[in-house]
Amino acid sequence: MSVLAAVAAAMAALLAFPPGPRLRPARIPSPETGARPGRWRPVLCLFAGVGAGLFVGGPVGVAVAPLAAAGAWIALGRAEPVAVRREREVAARELPHVVDLFACALRSGASPQGALAAVLGASPGPTAKRLDGSLARLRMGVDPVLVWGGLADDDVLAPLGRTLARAETSGSSVADAVERLADELERSASAAVEDRARAVGVKAAVPLGLCLLPAFLLIGIVPTVAGLLTSLAP
Repeated sequence: MSVLAAVAAAMAALLAFPPGPRLRPARIPSPETGARPGRWRPVLCLFAGVGAGLFVGGPVGVAVAPLAAAGAWIALGRAEPVAVRREREVAARELPHVVDLFACALRSGASPQGALAAVLGASPGPTAKRLDGSLARLRMGVDPVLVWGGLADDDVLAPLGRTLARAETSGSSVADAVERLADELERSASAAVEDRARAVGVKAAVPLGLCLLPAFLLIGIVPTVAGLLTSLAP
């Protein structure tokens, strides 16, 4: 019974954490791609229920199985699709460049609406996809403060939305505000890259130490101990 429970748990883990994708040209994940992992939801819940029931065993296991399956169903329903998470990460990486282009377009004399249209036309991607709705609202004549304030609800575009809304409300230069934001985002992105680079060095130290420790023991410690034992032998 324990073997069956282990197999069920292993299969559930393999389905829940699929192998990483192979290197391929970057593309914008579609909503259909983001919803596709949901087809494994009933299978994962079934394995969770069966594994819990077999692990507990007996009448209690029969009662625990549906509870485990229901808990897995709720947990998987609240989990963020992998495609949505990847799209958000790509949008976050693109944001400094998009804001920089936006600042350049504003600095050249374009209006915020015209600058945004030029930027979206020049840099299609997840960030532009998130800004399409704002451009459409500006073209319909919605108050820019309301449009930019709506971006504050976006977890990626919130800094841009707050900066533009604050500049429109205070009457200060939008170009200057966006230019300062572009500089801040560039510094933050550089700091994040440096942090990841340092983390790689720390993570590589453990396997490197595990590889070198046996060699150190075999080459340095074992011959020394063997020599001492030989010298002490009668």
